[in-house]
Amino acid sequence: MEMTAFKLVDVTDAEVDALEARYGPLAEAVRGLVDATIRSRTGDDVVGPAIAAIEEITARLREDQIDGPAGVNYNASGRAWNWGNAAIGLRNGAAPPMEVVHGADGSMTADVDLGAAYEGPPSCVHGGVSALLLDHLMGVTASQMGRVTVTGTLTLVYRNPLPLGRVRLVGRIAREEGRKVFVEATITGGAGVALEAEGIFIIPKWSGDFESVVQNDAGPS
Repeated sequence: MEMTAFKLVDVTDAEVDALEARYGPLAEAVRGLVDATIRSRTGDDVVGPAIAAIEEITARLREDQIDGPAGVNYNASGRAWNWGNAAIGLRNGAAPPMEVVHGADGSMTADVDLGAAYEGPPSCVHGGVSALLLDHLMGVTASQMGRVTVTGTLTLVYRNPLPLGRVRLVGRIAREEGRKVFVEATITGGAGVALEAEGIFIIPKWSGDFESVVQNDAGPS
């Protein structure tokens, strides 16, 4: 990853708000469709027309689209968005999505509802999904929403099953050494603490250049 992976876009905050208001409900509708696809017991008389309708809508949405992934974008006011992100992407129907809350003490928390689309063992969350969510929360914790960090190592200990439904993630910085940020985190569900994690997150050498670009474009944050 390089600084060029972050793109300055000439849009106002109001325009970003309008786009989120347009496409956020679309992604939420897709999540509902995924859940219905998994749990539906309807016959060919319903499924056949549903496939045709979905294919028609997909073709219409593809009439005007960007090339490649959505990436990470920011505007001149310093606002950033990552709509395609697998954990928090507002426009990603495959994302739960997860909203991370920044605590006054630097900790990060998130409460996430995980339904049928995230099942691994019967009635439980897939271990890979848990790892995905923890990796993202821990990365945000390391960055403190003010610097660029990338995952170096991630160690997970699965303590208990994680039943589908409401889960809570908590992360905190344990210590820092140079460009390394050490983060600890947990996921708790209906059976108690399900996962404990430790990770080392790296502040890339180029991150200072990127942050200075944002400062120059947007002014002090």
